[in-house]
Amino acid sequence: MNIWSLMLRLCGWDVRMRAPRRAKCVICVAPHTSNWDFIIGLAAYRSLGRTANFLMKESWFFWPLKYLLRHYGGIPVRSKRKSGVPLTQQIVADFNRLDYMNLAITPEGTRSAQPEWHTGIVRIAYEAKVPIQIGLIDFRLKEVTIDGEFNPTGDFEKDIQMLKAYYYGYDDAARYPDKFAL
Repeated sequence: MNIWSLMLRLCGWDVRMRAPRRAKCVICVAPHTSNWDFIIGLAAYRSLGRTANFLMKESWFFWPLKYLLRHYGGIPVRSKRKSGVPLTQQIVADFNRLDYMNLAITPEGTRSAQPEWHTGIVRIAYEAKVPIQIGLIDFRLKEVTIDGEFNPTGDFEKDIQMLKAYYYGYDDAARYPDKFAL
């Protein structure tokens, strides 16, 4: 047992990993309605002895927090205007360059109700040729589950609908259920 497992256990949380361990994958994490999602998700993945990268608004990367966020795998999301390169291309290049990259993404992209999920998650996985593992943070049951995986088809709208279909019935799993929209 590591410190992450101990912290989760003391708080009453359980972690269930049903997907295979991969050197490279994208992890779809939903619902995303609270900053606690990040903390619980990070602790859950670390409790398994794994590390994951995550995307976060560049505005969160200020001194001294930026050092902590980068240490735990944070990748600041810059606007295309500032970097000149679309985020999807930046991340795919990272997948191609690195030997290990597990990237957690919240397709909602915000903690507010967002029925239109961003297709970047399936675009990144498809272009990087890595599977998407499906994660659920269930505040009602105090469980974090990574429950399987699929390979995106290249039909990004269809792939997003497949992801969303997994989460139907979990409306009450969110920290703030009224902020989770499918």
